[in-house]
Amino acid sequence: MSEFASEDRMRVLVVDDNHDICQNIGDYLELYGHVVDFAYNGANALRLALIGEYDVIVLDLMLPGMDGLDVCRELRAGAKSEVPVLMLTARDTLTDKLGGFRAGTDDYLVKPFAMQELLARLQALYARRKGRLAQKLVVGDLALDKKTREVSRGGQRISLNPVGFKILERMMEASPTVVTRTELETLLWGDEWPESDALRSHLYKLRRAMEMPCRERLLHTVHGVGYRLAVPDD
Repeated sequence: MSEFASEDRMRVLVVDDNHDICQNIGDYLELYGHVVDFAYNGANALRLALIGEYDVIVLDLMLPGMDGLDVCRELRAGAKSEVPVLMLTARDTLTDKLGGFRAGTDDYLVKPFAMQELLARLQALYARRKGRLAQKLVVGDLALDKKTREVSRGGQRISLNPVGFKILERMMEASPTVVTRTELETLLWGDEWPESDALRSHLYKLRRAMEMPCRERLLHTVHGVGYRLAVPDD
């Protein structure tokens, strides 16, 4: 097993008008358990990138029709996509590289290249994005940033006290599964639970902050078990 092998399986979009290069990259990545899709022109690449949930994109610069720079610009500026892009090209001047970075690429690899290096770079981009995503929790229109400790719903900031933040963070991590009362009480107070039903009071305040005024209910009571945070089924 290669040193680059990982339990994390990436979904990769490879974009190049050279079918042999696409096939070689695909064969190599699939050896490590990764899932690979292909596009051979810019328009199709953009379409797939917008409808697919890819972890990383390998993007050739010279493509028929819409080139790699235009694809990258549209992903970043038009679609606001944050999926990592590794630009793969034979154009190796500093001007070319700077143009790629200005368009929004995250990394730049010049042809010819070693497959081992390509995989290592893709794994690094994937790990970096995974780390960023782990700092942000989203359920419906509710968002929580662990790093900044900011909470918002529908783009509007929500002010929570430390206990409310801790409860919400745990419930968003578990969403849409149920978090038991015992788990929440242990999270907040360890083995020294308060005599009063303090948890109910904190949950009431949290629900008012999240769901007032006239917002769709996300925090649901599962009687006899605990609570769950989830978008209601249509």
